[in-house]
Amino acid sequence: MKKSSSVLISQAKFLKYIPNFLTICNSLCGFAAILLLFTAYQASPEKGVKIFVIASIMIFSAMIFDVFDGLAARLLNAASLHGIQMDSLSDMVTFGVTPAVMVAAAANCFFNWEIKLGQEIYIYFLCSVYIGGAALRLATYNVNATLKTKSSDNFSGLPSPGAAAAICVAIFFLYANSGLSEQNLKLMAWILPAYSAILGLLMTSTIPYIHAGKWLMSIRRNRKKLPLVVLMLAIIICFRINGLTFLTIAYIFSGPVMLIFEKIYRRKHPVEAK
Repeated sequence: MKKSSSVLISQAKFLKYIPNFLTICNSLCGFAAILLLFTAYQASPEKGVKIFVIASIMIFSAMIFDVFDGLAARLLNAASLHGIQMDSLSDMVTFGVTPAVMVAAAANCFFNWEIKLGQEIYIYFLCSVYIGGAALRLATYNVNATLKTKSSDNFSGLPSPGAAAAICVAIFFLYANSGLSEQNLKLMAWILPAYSAILGLLMTSTIPYIHAGKWLMSIRRNRKKLPLVVLMLAIIICFRINGLTFLTIAYIFSGPVMLIFEKIYRRKHPVEAK
């Protein structure tokens, strides 16, 4: 069966273009979200929140394409340096530029478009930290993937889709829980840029993060992980937006927690020199 499928793939050369097509769909989701965010300018805060929610859904849609383009590349034996570069360029648009634009637009909108120079500097500087972090993160990933100097079992630094997801769930959480009062919106206008800057710094760090896609794919070999997946699905089904927010924040904190436990373990169990 495997032999016949490999023969089919080798004969149908067009199949090798599927991963690139999925990658383009990823970037188009980001582009569409940016175009949508333009309509948020001068919109009321209440209407703006709904626009930001739709843009966040588009970013999550791009994450699906991002997962499947890598999966398709492996299944079709179409992985290449060209694909790696293209994937990172798409990720920069969708998970780098788009979330930063959304945070900047949201902060302006939540201040009801009445912001002072100091607030403008605060918003745009911190959003720039996020974009810079995403650019450095993706460039480092490309170099490591090209030179094969890092293991792909874990990410070094927060992956850009994870950072984008963290911003999106913040928008979802605000829409679902805040009541959209003027006080809550203004508070969020201060928090979101700082939050995005922290995510940008985590992307440039060397903190280890689990490769979520590979972790999920490894369930077939390690059935012990299945109850955890069922638990996560149950949390999302039962608590919906709050559950998704909790799991996303848990993933953001998982890297620093893993690093701290690793350092504590090394101190208690030092490696003896030979």
